[in-house]
Amino acid sequence: MPGEPASHDVVIIGGGPGGYAAALYGAAAGLDVALIEQDKVGGTCLHRGCIPAKEFLETAAVWRTVNDAAAFGIESPAATIDFSVSQGRKAGVVDLLFKGLAGTLKNRSVTVLDGTGQLEADHLVRVTGGQDDGAVLRGASVILAAGSVPRTLPGLEVDGTLVVTSDEFLALDHLPSSAAVIGGGAIGCEFASMLSDLGVTVTIVEGLDSILASCDADVISAVARSFKKRKIAMVTGATVTGHTPAADGSSTTLAIEGKDPLEVEMVVVSVGRRPRTEGLIAEGVEVVIDERGFVVTDPLMRTAAPGVYAVGDVVANSPQLAHVGFAEAIVAIKDILGESPLPVDYERVPWAIYCHPEVAFAGLTEAQAVAQGFNVITKKDPFGGNGRARIIGDTEGMVKVVAEKRPDGSAGRVLGVHMVGPWVTEQLGAGYLAVNWEATVAEVAEFIQPHPSLSETFGETMLALTGRGLHVG
Repeated sequence: MPGEPASHDVVIIGGGPGGYAAALYGAAAGLDVALIEQDKVGGTCLHRGCIPAKEFLETAAVWRTVNDAAAFGIESPAATIDFSVSQGRKAGVVDLLFKGLAGTLKNRSVTVLDGTGQLEADHLVRVTGGQDDGAVLRGASVILAAGSVPRTLPGLEVDGTLVVTSDEFLALDHLPSSAAVIGGGAIGCEFASMLSDLGVTVTIVEGLDSILASCDADVISAVARSFKKRKIAMVTGATVTGHTPAADGSSTTLAIEGKDPLEVEMVVVSVGRRPRTEGLIAEGVEVVIDERGFVVTDPLMRTAAPGVYAVGDVVANSPQLAHVGFAEAIVAIKDILGESPLPVDYERVPWAIYCHPEVAFAGLTEAQAVAQGFNVITKKDPFGGNGRARIIGDTEGMVKVVAEKRPDGSAGRVLGVHMVGPWVTEQLGAGYLAVNWEATVAEVAEFIQPHPSLSETFGETMLALTGRGLHVG
């Protein structure tokens, strides 16, 4: 009858990585899926996060290559950068990927609605705003995947010019001459590294005692050394209390508690992201939102409301990584299908940080392993001895393996793999596999690494842990 809600097997609120992965995976399994997105499918990751940021980091890598070309006997005029061209290339990459994703959703017969979804009682989802304003859907199952937005700080209200978040920064068509990056986590270090490479004077201001606080101590030291060599200033254990714009609006001065004031042309706030759950759940729905605004789920991504799931950045225990959203989406769909999925093990998920030098890791840091009561044995192998690293002229960093120490002193199960250096984000696959499958060092040491390759350093580190390393003692 007219006005009856459109029924689907699964209704998904949010079209970012978690949402569109659930839609594609569910549709591939034969489910009738509807997806509601208030902007463009792909979410923050595609349009204002992962993809745009890595595009600009690649611009920085090309800049480094051109500037270092003389070492390879290649002479060229002094390089200059037109950041508006970089911005245009970024937009082209994003647009191509967006069109591909939209086309794939269409080909899988996913119903995509434009607007903001709110979950009501009895699995009803109401759409407001956008072209599909007023639509009402009912899902046999509902997946909440509304994503996140950048966090801000009191006294650092975003104005899009002097104070920006990643959203505004990634839309700039010019670079400042100086910048303060507030936050020394993964996003902050990526922005600081990219800006520095492109000639911007950069200061990282971090509230904790270290940048990249979630990383292994040896990785942190390697990145900090590299940043210091490149004249990226790092102010840690610092609290920003506000800023005072110059009269002409061309710069601003940061007030940092217990530190000297810092004058810069731009402040980039990179202090994490908060879940977009305001208005997501109507009154009377059993979904639990915690005090930080996150949706509470069990290990199979089920909320307190039967038949309602949550994935991605809105989830309380999720590390807010796009690829984790993919994995959570698959868990949710498999559970909907009754396939008894394995939960995501958040302690073992792969991490990739695209600053220079790159950082990648999976599993426990040495400190975490010790804190959990493991008797550990570790081994480090620097990229300085790697032939391929020498060939490409990028030898900073190392591979570190943390393993469980057996009673006889030998290395047993691989607990963590930590990499810092050239293209390590592309090398972590074997390390993640070792950690996730609870492989032993001896088992992984049997892997044959191609020569010459950067991945040989991973293999050498494992071989050395057996006590019979070729190049590493």
